[in-house]
Amino acid sequence: MSQQSTARAAALAVSAQVDAFLTDPQIATLTTLRPDGSPHVAPVRFTWDREAGLARVMTVATSRKARNLLATPGSRAVLCQVSGFSWVTLEGTARVVEEPGRVQDGARRYAKRYWSAPPNPPGRVVIEIEIDRVTSLNV
Repeated sequence: MSQQSTARAAALAVSAQVDAFLTDPQIATLTTLRPDGSPHVAPVRFTWDREAGLARVMTVATSRKARNLLATPGSRAVLCQVSGFSWVTLEGTARVVEEPGRVQDGARRYAKRYWSAPPNPPGRVVIEIEIDRVTSLNV
């Protein structure tokens, strides 16, 4: 882990309850901004890597969420996982990663969290979100 990742992860300092909530195999919403500035919200499965301060979403490069991020490098993304009246929101800078090793790492983490491998269509990528803000309620 890089010094920057270590510093980011330390700055987040999420509680054990929030960390456990984020590892429970649930669905979240991912919000990105379209090129016209309007929000695009999609239900996704994701993984949380507390040590690196990263959330990862498996998708394909042609998806709306990936195209939004590719159109505006360095843009922000928001994940929100809700269960009843409890929720955790993760916010940060997102990027679309095509590097095979990192895509495989994302797929491995996904399979561990959701107990099955993610789809493997042509053009599969991983969205990596460098989390810099965590908010929650009733967690």
